[in-house]
Amino acid sequence: MCHTLMGCAGGTFGLKLKSRQPDISSLRRMASETLVEVNDLNFSYGERPLLRGINMTMHRGKVIAIMGGSGSGKTTLLRLIGGAIVPTSGHVKVAGEVVHKLNRDDLFQLRRKMSMLFQFGALFTDLSVFDNVAFQIREHTDLPESMVRDLVLMKLQAVGLRGAHDLMPAQLSGGMARRVALARSIALDPLLIMYDEPFTGLDPISLTVIGNLVRRLTDALGMTSIVVTHDVQESLKIVDYVYFISDGVIAAHGTPDEVRESVAPFVHQFVHGEEDGPVTFHYPAKAYASDLKLETGLA
Repeated sequence: MCHTLMGCAGGTFGLKLKSRQPDISSLRRMASETLVEVNDLNFSYGERPLLRGINMTMHRGKVIAIMGGSGSGKTTLLRLIGGAIVPTSGHVKVAGEVVHKLNRDDLFQLRRKMSMLFQFGALFTDLSVFDNVAFQIREHTDLPESMVRDLVLMKLQAVGLRGAHDLMPAQLSGGMARRVALARSIALDPLLIMYDEPFTGLDPISLTVIGNLVRRLTDALGMTSIVVTHDVQESLKIVDYVYFISDGVIAAHGTPDEVRESVAPFVHQFVHGEEDGPVTFHYPAKAYASDLKLETGLA
C-alpha cells in the first residue's frame, strides 16, 4: 500500500552560475503549478506487469527523485513520461497534455519542452563539445550562427566547461562528459529534464559537482527535474521529494527528512544499504538441502 514516509513502518547565465532568488509570489505560483501528473498508471511488457497503479505529482521548480531496486521500472517510467512507450492503462500528463493521446506532431512539439540526460551522457562521438551542445539549437531553431555560438558558450559556462568547447568526447573524463551532456540538455531551456542515473560511475568530486548543478540549474531555470538514481545519500542533499518503487508500486514517498527518519522496512533497508530486509539476498528457491539431496530418503 502506498504511504508517506513519516511515521510509516528558461533563463540565461552570466559569468558565474547562481540560483535566482524569485520573489515570494513567484515561488508560491511555481510550487502550485503541476507540470507532470501520473494517474493510476499501469504498464506491462507482454504478460509481465511492471508498473501497477502508479500515482505521482511533480511541480515546477522542484527536483524529484525516483528510487528503487534494479528492474523496478524507474527508467520505464521516464519513457512513459516522454511518450516513447504507451501505458497499458492510466495516463501521464505533461503541461496539461495526456502524453499517449497526442498525435505525432503534437508529441514532438511537447518533447521540445523536455530534455533527457542519459546514464553515460550519450554524446555524439564525432562532434566536438561545442557542436554537441549546438546540435539541437541548430536542429530546432533558425538562429544565426553568431547567436548559436553565444548560447552554446553560455550553457558551457554554466557547467564550467567553456574552456573545453574545442575538445572531442574521447578527450573528456567521465565527469566532464556528463557535464557536457547536461549543457546540451539545457540548450533550449526546457520545462522538464529527466536524468537516468546521472551519478553512475563518477568519482566523489564529479558526483558532487553534477548533483549541485542539477539543483542550481533547476532553481535558475525554474524547470522540473526528475532524477532516477540509486545514489541515496547524494540525492537526498539536492531533491525536494522522493518516490520509492518496489514490486511495481509506489512503496513510499516523502521529503528527504521524512526519508531519513522513516522506519518503513523497505525504505530503511534501501537508504541504509542493509543486506537483510524485505529485499532478500537469496532468489526464491526450494530448500538447499533438498537441492543437494541431503534430506532423509533423497540420497
